Amino acid sequence: MVFNSYTFLLFFAVLLGLYYGLRSWTARKALLLVASYVFYGVWNPPFVLLLVFSTVVDWTAARRIADSASARQKKAWVTVSLVSNLGILAAFKYADFALSTFQQVSGSLGVHFEPVRLGIVLPVGISFYTFQTLSYTLDAYRGALRPGRNFLDYALYVTFFPQLVAGPIVRAVDFLPQCETPRPLDWNRIAWGTTLVLIGVTQKSVLADGFFAPIAERLYAGSGTPGFIDAWAGTLAFAGQIYNDFAGYSTCAIGTALCLGFELPENFRYPYAAIGFSDFWRRWHISLSTWLRDYLYISLGGNRRGAGRTNVNLMITMLLGGLWHGASWTFVVWGGLHGAYLVLEKGVKRLLGDSPFWRSVPARLVGAALTFVLVCVTWVFFRADSFAKAFEVVRAMVGLGAHGRHMVRGEDVVIAFGLTTLMLAYQWRMRGHVLSELARKTPWPYRAVAMAAMLVGIVNMSGDDRAFIYFQF
Repeated sequence: MVFNSYTFLLFFAVLLGLYYGLRSWTARKALLLVASYVFYGVWNPPFVLLLVFSTVVDWTAARRIADSASARQKKAWVTVSLVSNLGILAAFKYADFALSTFQQVSGSLGVHFEPVRLGIVLPVGISFYTFQTLSYTLDAYRGALRPGRNFLDYALYVTFFPQLVAGPIVRAVDFLPQCETPRPLDWNRIAWGTTLVLIGVTQKSVLADGFFAPIAERLYAGSGTPGFIDAWAGTLAFAGQIYNDFAGYSTCAIGTALCLGFELPENFRYPYAAIGFSDFWRRWHISLSTWLRDYLYISLGGNRRGAGRTNVNLMITMLLGGLWHGASWTFVVWGGLHGAYLVLEKGVKRLLGDSPFWRSVPARLVGAALTFVLVCVTWVFFRADSFAKAFEVVRAMVGLGAHGRHMVRGEDVVIAFGLTTLMLAYQWRMRGHVLSELARKTPWPYRAVAMAAMLVGIVNMSGDDRAFIYFQF
């Protein structure tokens, strides 16, 4: 069940009516819990058991940590949580990848064998809810929260359907307090939440699926040798596709939750207007980048042990962040490139210092443009299904590919470059603002026209139905 489907529209309309029709706050939360299991079970019902298992394990571990008198006991229970969650994630997501890698390494050493492919089906959203439940036990272990005794609230925190399968990754300290008091019916919240869902579906169905995805697929799924224009048109299209696809999901999740009275954290903050890569990761997939910072980078030592160790910690964090995205070495390279960018950026800042020149408008524009171009280079490895394809595209992007244009059409070039320019201009204009601000300042007739245009676009945009990209992670 996905946000951009009539099935979800019916599901949510019925749920909303039942939810606000119940007087008991406990009954309403129980209804949301059941609805969340139904929402998740539509994909593959048996995997609901994994979700229940993670819920019970981390609830128990956090309670035991809170009740333990010794540091040894606390460490034992947090280890149970880590081994259980990461073990399940590794088994489902990385078992075939590990076998394939072992086969390649042993083959290079002259030992050849053909392992049995396990063919394990990846539970949708397992990377997201694993990190979410882990954050609960890790916060309990660090003393950042005191585990509550209301299992219903905790189970709802883990399974809350708007953000269950693709984030944002929510912290218990932000969600659980919202479960303590009833969420009143607020028509202003519902109106804004519905608007956000409409915006998110437009991003997904119209921009990502309708305009950008077909162009990206002509480059990355097509045969032939790309030229310079092919490579850039297809890669810009993928940059637009993945942003609008993932940000569209997050916007739908935030809007859906708001209709139910819950507030979820912002997950995207106009990342293509970033100036530098530290800024990019403060704006792109914020809930993941802050998770990696708080639970991995800081645990490794952060920036407390000198410049050399800081660089190592950054690289480890980004390499593992890349691996979190997918069981492929291309994702590891994607993460490694971002790690290298961050290390290089820190070195440049130390070398050049904090000159007023870097805060000037021309310098900021050049910095933003360079950041976007280098981010696009990383997207090649994220999208390509092999290193051969990735290097072929990168060579073409630097002018070493085929001459002329072979893989994308003339109208594709116009769409890719034109929509990318509009997207960058909009994000630059909005980089220091929030969307709700703009909506409040816009007269209602203009808002009505914009919403009508989005509805028309969603209804009339023809194209293939594609799953949200981050469902595979």
